[in-house]
Amino acid sequence: MFDAVRNNKKIVQIFLALITLPFAFFGVESYVRSVGSGDDVATIGGDIKVTQQQFQQALREQQERLRAQMGQVDPKLLDTPEARKAIIDDLVDQRLLMLEAGKKRMFASDEAIRRTIGSIDAFKVDGKFSTERYEAALRAQGMTPAGFEAQLRQDLTLQQLAGAIGQSGLMARTVAERVLALQTEKREVMEYRLPLDAYLDKVKLADDAAKKFYDENSKQFELPEQAKVEYVVLSMETIGAQLAVTEAEIKSWYDGHKERFQQPEERRASHILVASEKLGKDKAKAKAEDLLKEIRKNPASFSDLAKKNSDDPGSASKGGDLGFFGKGMMVKPFEEAAYALKDGEISGVVESDFGFHIIKLTGVHVAKEKPLAEVKAEIEAELKKAASSRKFAEAAESFSNIVYEQPDSLKPAAEKFKLTVKQSEWIGRQPNPANGPLGNEKLLAALFSDDSVKSKRNTEAVEIAQNTLVAARLVEYKPTTLQAFEGVQGSIETLLKRKEAQALAAKDGEARLESLKKGEDKLAWGAPKSVSRLDARLIPPVAVATVFKMDAGKLPAYAGVELPGSGFALFKLSRLEMGAKLDDARQQAMLRQLSQLSAQEDVQAYLAALRNRYKVEINQAALEAK
Repeated sequence: MFDAVRNNKKIVQIFLALITLPFAFFGVESYVRSVGSGDDVATIGGDIKVTQQQFQQALREQQERLRAQMGQVDPKLLDTPEARKAIIDDLVDQRLLMLEAGKKRMFASDEAIRRTIGSIDAFKVDGKFSTERYEAALRAQGMTPAGFEAQLRQDLTLQQLAGAIGQSGLMARTVAERVLALQTEKREVMEYRLPLDAYLDKVKLADDAAKKFYDENSKQFELPEQAKVEYVVLSMETIGAQLAVTEAEIKSWYDGHKERFQQPEERRASHILVASEKLGKDKAKAKAEDLLKEIRKNPASFSDLAKKNSDDPGSASKGGDLGFFGKGMMVKPFEEAAYALKDGEISGVVESDFGFHIIKLTGVHVAKEKPLAEVKAEIEAELKKAASSRKFAEAAESFSNIVYEQPDSLKPAAEKFKLTVKQSEWIGRQPNPANGPLGNEKLLAALFSDDSVKSKRNTEAVEIAQNTLVAARLVEYKPTTLQAFEGVQGSIETLLKRKEAQALAAKDGEARLESLKKGEDKLAWGAPKSVSRLDARLIPPVAVATVFKMDAGKLPAYAGVELPGSGFALFKLSRLEMGAKLDDARQQAMLRQLSQLSAQEDVQAYLAALRNRYKVEINQAALEAK
């Protein structure tokens, strides 16, 4: 309950990343009926369009998100029919939800927008929302407050609608109990392996089999082109390391921005919450008033009463303690009451959207100004960053010109900007994050271009990340070469033999399985293994689905499964028993998972219905256009 008092933390966590995650909307105008072109990727209801430009923007933003999460990412990962279809489906689904939200008059209020933005840590300085930080963070992402707030409003509205859909479905108790029973059910199985190695001696390759495979699959035996490279990196960090900030500059900046270093008053309080939704408003208020009478008689009992009676699980175990908080961190009635108290005082019954509170003020941090010594390092870093940004913008153009105008060496650029010319080991054309700055696709394309290979001149200065430029040149080069057949003949023959042995093991396994099903069981089975859907570690992962699909109506039952690369396995199901009852915590956790899965299915079914209602059409030709 206290999570709700402070603000909805789940929503806050989602929006902590808003300034870096891609957002599928392109302003309210995207939902206004408009005339599209033949290049539109999708239409909704015949006249609402998802344009090619919007799709390409979403595709680029998805690439940026993956790059931020995983480092260097090959753009080809998203250049597949499946990936492109997933992105357009997401765009369409969000537009459908916005249309439906509008019809249902769902709308995120200004207060909800204000609370959410105010709770995002990325916009705070010393725990307090900073308008300066907010606007600077948005500028860094090429956004304006108006645009960001419009996007935020749309996303909160979508969340409201999707949440209502997902929470509207209930899984029948009997269904849930049956699913839990299946999860804990235990099956006693025995296993008989037909290992691939046992069939190797039976394989006889044709004399020309290896050579034929080599000729037909020559690409597999090519050694890709490689190069050794020297390169220089110009970044805002390297520029910043060469800059110095004087004491006078720091003092001047501090004097001119003292309002930023005002530490606002903070208060610490404990509370007892009687939730309205639990008892109903009248009974909750009556209970709170009775508790207040007890506390008035014996103020020292506050902590014990909070532990026994508070409906806020986050603070009840701590005697109601909420820790220190500033203005804007609590809901308004709670905040007003807490800031009206003196240290040690206890409030009357205070009503909020969550119920009725009794508040005890337990501490006050008065407002104060942070001294220069305390914030000196922070100011110095900020001044350096600002100066580095200016200097880098100036240096970037000069750096680019030098590596272009003096193409036979990187030393002139390195000397001018006090950089180190670094040399790589052998690297390939394909991007590899392990190669650091040389893992950039655009830079590698320039390095391995025909002109670069022939002339070994500097590449252009390539921006591999924000405020980071790299120029490079080939030092040594090895073209693509086909390995000699004699060098790979042995590995090819081993590959072919194992492939044939795998086929023999599978064929033998299927034949034995047929005999078992006819009642001819003469196998030396392994020791019995007890497995369940919750714990199937004793059998190969690839066999789990097969084992739990076996018909337990008539025992023993038999099944077989191919083990790729290692042979074939036969299984004998001899006994079935109910598993031990799950403890309450695990049972509740599994029921929550089932409810979440059910809610997801409800949302997907709802979206499918909306697609039919609004007649969504995907322009496959436009979608595949580069």
